[in-house]
Amino acid sequence: MTPGLESLQHGAGIIDLSTRGRIRVSGDDRARLLHALATNHVQQMRPGEGIYTFFLNAQGRILGDAYLLCFDDHFLIDTEPGLKQALMDHIDHYIISEDVLLEDITENTFALGLEGPRATDVAGRAGLAAPHHRFSHARSGDFILAVIPATGPHGFRLYGPAREKQQAISTLEAAGAILASDADAERNRLDNFVPKCGPDINEHTLPQETQQMHAVHFQKGCYLGQEIVERIRSRGHVNRLLMGFRYDAATAPAPGTKMQLEGNPAGEVTSAALIGKTVCGLAYVRVPGARSGAMAEIEGHAVELFAPRM
Repeated sequence: MTPGLESLQHGAGIIDLSTRGRIRVSGDDRARLLHALATNHVQQMRPGEGIYTFFLNAQGRILGDAYLLCFDDHFLIDTEPGLKQALMDHIDHYIISEDVLLEDITENTFALGLEGPRATDVAGRAGLAAPHHRFSHARSGDFILAVIPATGPHGFRLYGPAREKQQAISTLEAAGAILASDADAERNRLDNFVPKCGPDINEHTLPQETQQMHAVHFQKGCYLGQEIVERIRSRGHVNRLLMGFRYDAATAPAPGTKMQLEGNPAGEVTSAALIGKTVCGLAYVRVPGARSGAMAEIEGHAVELFAPRM
């Protein structure tokens, strides 16, 4: 296990998330417009709060996911690097007479993940005010610290001006954190069942298939794609679910590798990585085989399935 992965799992690790897209949404109609496009409840948000949400097309398929943070005079959308422009274009398409302004602030800001069971201690030693509620955020000088773990159950996201990124890293390292690589972050997210838009979630995916239901508010009222989401809920199921899997092997399977259950086609790998001698990954698995503890097969290896922890 690398020092970076060790820090993410047992200490406090730093992940550079600055390539992720950051969009500032301002204007008097910002909450009403985002509420009509997002799967989660935007209009009930108060400054200092945040949510995780999907943006759907009219067919209920996922165009992208995002963390949405509420401030006094704007929202911050934090999304995958490859989704930034598509989400901006999607939101802009629905701005007709509304007072809403979209601003790409990615290049002017940085984002760092501070993750692991010692993340709170490190944040305190670094002089950062750490909020306690999921997706909530607080300002510390020029920085904003939000409860948004990127790869596991424990962690924060630190935002600030791009010119202060290296100083922020140095401060966190001085407080006891260790810089983790992108490969370390990938391994940790798969071990903790954290799906990513692109490999695991795309324009063919329905919200319920992801098992990330904290992104959906079922009592919020109308939004784009809601009819399909509600129809699935009323019928009670989808045909496949995103599941985690683990098994011992020397190499990880490529995305698209087929999974079998009792000799029959059962699913397809979306992401996988090798952690020591254990392969950990995510795959869409056909219902009813998609359940924790079920055994499947990938490339001749016996595979145990697991569901998300939250």
